[in-house]
Amino acid sequence: MTLELVFPTFGTFLPTDHAYLLYAAMSGIVPQFHDKESKLRFAPITGRGIPDGHLHLTEHSSLRVRLPDDSVRLALPLAGKRLTVGDATIRLGVPAVRTLAPAPALIARLVTFKNAETPESFLATARLKLAELGVSGEPQLPIHMEGERAGEPKRRVVRIKGVSIVGYSLIVAELIAADSLTLQERGLGGRTHMGCGFFSPAKEGK
Repeated sequence: MTLELVFPTFGTFLPTDHAYLLYAAMSGIVPQFHDKESKLRFAPITGRGIPDGHLHLTEHSSLRVRLPDDSVRLALPLAGKRLTVGDATIRLGVPAVRTLAPAPALIARLVTFKNAETPESFLATARLKLAELGVSGEPQLPIHMEGERAGEPKRRVVRIKGVSIVGYSLIVAELIAADSLTLQERGLGGRTHMGCGFFSPAKEGK
């Protein structure tokens, strides 16, 4: 069984693009994050985006780590630790433990595929990779609802060791329960151990 540890996160701000920086910081405490075979995965920390390229942390900000139930002990050393993430410092609280729940639609903030940087090629690759997982669902690109990019897909960039990797936010809809759990457990695309391809239930209307 895959479980999710939810660590309350305390601090003032983080860089908006902090997934790799967070991965590096956590790996110093839990080396298994460096091991692609360990099945430890995480989502970037939640918060409120501000225009200067930072994320303002709120009372609801949290770090979510998914891992097999027999590996929970590996991530527990993160509790209470201070982490330096780019130009910011955060502290992690004691985690709550949750089981995954199926949902008919899931969303990931950032999914990356090799050689799939246009919306058309990205969706085609998403369909192929979902089929390889044995997951039946309809991939969709969420769009910006306002601003200069209104109507455009939510294109994202993650910087890893100075290299910019392009991807998109992705919704997978029309999922049966078993496939929903598989996608949450396995993730999709590349760099899933660095915060990419992490799916959660989509809120209605998103």
